[in-house]
Amino acid sequence: MFLSLTGLALRYPRASAGRAAVDGVSLSLGRGAIGALIGPSGCGKTSLLRLVAGLERPDAGRIEIEGEVLADAARRIHQAAEHRRIGMVFQDYALFPHLSITDNVAFGIADWPRAEREPRVAQMLDLVGLAHAARRAPHELSGGQQQRVALARALAPRPRLLLLDEPFSSLDIDLRERLAQEVRTILKESGTTALLVTHDQLEAFAVGDVIGVMNKGRLEQWDDAYSLYHRPASRFVAGFIGHGVFTPARIVECAHGHCVETPLGELHDVADCPLPGAYPEGVCDVLLRADDIVHDDASPVRALIERKAFRGSEFLYTLRLAGGERVMAHVPSHHDHQVGEWVGIRAEVDHVVTFPREAMPSAAD
Repeated sequence: MFLSLTGLALRYPRASAGRAAVDGVSLSLGRGAIGALIGPSGCGKTSLLRLVAGLERPDAGRIEIEGEVLADAARRIHQAAEHRRIGMVFQDYALFPHLSITDNVAFGIADWPRAEREPRVAQMLDLVGLAHAARRAPHELSGGQQQRVALARALAPRPRLLLLDEPFSSLDIDLRERLAQEVRTILKESGTTALLVTHDQLEAFAVGDVIGVMNKGRLEQWDDAYSLYHRPASRFVAGFIGHGVFTPARIVECAHGHCVETPLGELHDVADCPLPGAYPEGVCDVLLRADDIVHDDASPVRALIERKAFRGSEFLYTLRLAGGERVMAHVPSHHDHQVGEWVGIRAEVDHVVTFPREAMPSAAD
């Protein structure tokens, strides 16, 4: 593997209750691959990025690139950030307002011979689609263009790894989505290995080949987007990714093996589920995502619409079953039912995912 992190830990002196900001994180990333780290605020994703960059010393663990040890807490190895050949792109761009776009891109390679520097700058500006803006000042460009300049500047010195810390957070939603796709294209065309930190799941899915979900300093899962969504490794990942709820269920023996009994009926696509004996008396919680619930007027299962959110082509309904269980459903927007209305629903689940039972919240929650 190109990048390898093994048992990394970082504890800030003022960390609350002595909790580590990064707690035993291990992951690997192949050459030319793009990794993305997501998680709630304070989960440790930016701290992990700072460890890789060399801006923090790990309290435990090891960092390697192409077999070269950059940091090893046990052996007290810590290579300085400026010697790691790692580029960084920040959320505030950090462009120099008094320099032209060309000079901003050239800043990190100012010591290169002119005969090498000028073609490299031109190549980077062409790569990010800004050759026409070479002589402009940063303030003359849009936010998305400024971010592409920052990317070109970071790529110019040919870093072996590029780190991106919330690079799109200051942009509006539509621009973020478009720029995320553009950045992925640019990184792939340049063959750059990259690690991105973001709080936005759609950004992570748009950019990353592999995505890590962090929680309280730990890496809960490091996997492709499909597996995170359909085969979450932990209850936290299941709840954090996508729209979904946990519903009380029971795994039981059925005519053709075993199935999962739920308030919406039996679920039979259980190839990835544990056997009934995995939980006491088979009692568990099943993950039901909004796209697992289908609006069906002919269904005997009825649910009360408690909330609805218009999403253009669809509504996101929050529904309550007669027994008090709540589920969510994506429903085409031409089915415009009202809050307080009872509608028919059925479960259509391709990947049944179960976890140990947890106490249900009260109806007032």
